[in-house]
Amino acid sequence: MYKLTSWLYRISGVPLVLIALLVFIFFMVLVLPNMAGQLAAVTGVDVSPDTSFIYSSAELYEMAEAYGEKGRAYYIYTRFTFDVAWPLAYVFFLVVTISYLYRDYDIGRPWKMLNLLPLAAGVFDFLENSAASLVMYRYPLETPVVAALAPAFTFIKWVAIGLSFAVLALGLLIKVQGPIKILKRR
Repeated sequence: MYKLTSWLYRISGVPLVLIALLVFIFFMVLVLPNMAGQLAAVTGVDVSPDTSFIYSSAELYEMAEAYGEKGRAYYIYTRFTFDVAWPLAYVFFLVVTISYLYRDYDIGRPWKMLNLLPLAAGVFDFLENSAASLVMYRYPLETPVVAALAPAFTFIKWVAIGLSFAVLALGLLIKVQGPIKILKRR
């Protein structure tokens, strides 16, 4: 894993950060609102396991019921099309930006690997999508273990995303403080 971390620090420069930022903004501004609107239009419901922070397996089954057969099929379809691309976009942005922000600092080997934290978010996002899709696919049959795991995967995903953005924000603060100190000395 440390080889991957080191490689990411080497390749992460301003051009790659700008590309990652543009992809991230494109998804945030154009794609995400459109996809959320389409899911709500097809299902008639504006709640989704993906956007919930905490929910229970019972609530997941309630969503499956509320979506209806067509809505469940659409949900499954979007989890393995759009919702494969979106995690790749935010993981790319977070990994590259965190790597760029921390690459010049000798913060110690374990801390250097914080640039891999967004990968955990992506993995748990995929696990969440797989588990929730299986519950939707099998509904009205119950899948108790998978239905119990889906909310846990979602929670871990959101915690990993939140921590990744906190690491990014701290890196930005550290990066910006250097020029501010120089300007104050003049």
